[in-house]
Amino acid sequence: MNVAIPREIEDSEKRVAAIPETVAKMVAAGLNVEVESGAGEHAHFTDSEYEKAGAKITKDTAALYLNADIILKIQRPLMSGGVHEVEMIKPHAVLISMLSPLIYTDLVQKLSARGITSFAVDLIPRTTRAQRMDILSSMSSIAGYKAVLLAASAYAKLIPMMTTSAGTYPPAKVLVIGAGVAGLQAIATAKRMGAIVEAFDTRPAVKEQVESLGAKFVELGLSGETEDKGGYAKELSVDAHKKEAELIAQHARQADIIITTALIPGKEAPLLIPREVVAEMKKGSVIVDMAVEQGGNCGFSRMGETVLEHGITIIGATNLPATVPVVASQMYAKNLWNFLSLMYQNKEFKIDRADDIIKATLVTKDKEITNEAVRAAVMKGGK
Repeated sequence: MNVAIPREIEDSEKRVAAIPETVAKMVAAGLNVEVESGAGEHAHFTDSEYEKAGAKITKDTAALYLNADIILKIQRPLMSGGVHEVEMIKPHAVLISMLSPLIYTDLVQKLSARGITSFAVDLIPRTTRAQRMDILSSMSSIAGYKAVLLAASAYAKLIPMMTTSAGTYPPAKVLVIGAGVAGLQAIATAKRMGAIVEAFDTRPAVKEQVESLGAKFVELGLSGETEDKGGYAKELSVDAHKKEAELIAQHARQADIIITTALIPGKEAPLLIPREVVAEMKKGSVIVDMAVEQGGNCGFSRMGETVLEHGITIIGATNLPATVPVVASQMYAKNLWNFLSLMYQNKEFKIDRADDIIKATLVTKDKEITNEAVRAAVMKGGK
């Protein structure tokens, strides 16, 4: 089988879906690997390194897709030079990529209509068995780390307490909203930098993890289930959301830096820091809204922009993992190889739809939308 590694066409994307190490593993397993010239350039993996690993290098994008039985990508297929990448993939080929299928339902329909078998690796379940393939956790960890660095760079004061000949300066107070993988990494990074850290999450189960990192857990005190089977936060009732908003506002007014990571799969990000709360914050404070690509947790956030409102800097940075392309590519590629290995064994590619990981990630096959949640999202309509 022929595996294709195309160069990503999204302007901000610096990662690559396979590194020489994973290419060598594919070749050893009996796969033919073709890499588009320059695919690893931004992550500092050269064409010659891929060739040494056993890959063929090509500059012909159309031929790369035409010959591919399996395509490994980072970003979902996009328009390129007036042609959509989906149209370049031959029917019945296998696409393995991050697809955000609950949001980009038009793309799902395109893949289905062309008869492409597609897997959304951003739907890999967070189970013990799937841990080696958990791309979202890997990428979220990098994003949480980078978010704190962005905040520190924009903050006009010091993060750690510092005693100098001119006196003692207090540490920054950091509030992290959402204690998933990104939030926990943000907590750990801020603590290492010397900040006083508080963390908020609707899920009481994460309290122990937050406190183990040295942060104070801000408890909402809700009864009933606050997370789904995948460990993600559930959408709150109107009354619970009101209570949540009041508690966050109280702590936001005291914070120097806020990192927001709150997301609900397939839905708009909850608005947790409305404009009136921003107006009440301390001048010079910084907000990094990591949920900006799904609408944002802050009322002033603008995707891909940094804005100043009421003396507060609001950073709406997108695709943070791509700003650390070397390590992010290494993590993604290894996770992706582990996922591919689930189906490609003994020189045969087999899709076992009874397998829980396959069932969760398979989006389209034989012109059918196979994932129930995605099918419901398509019927409801999306992007």
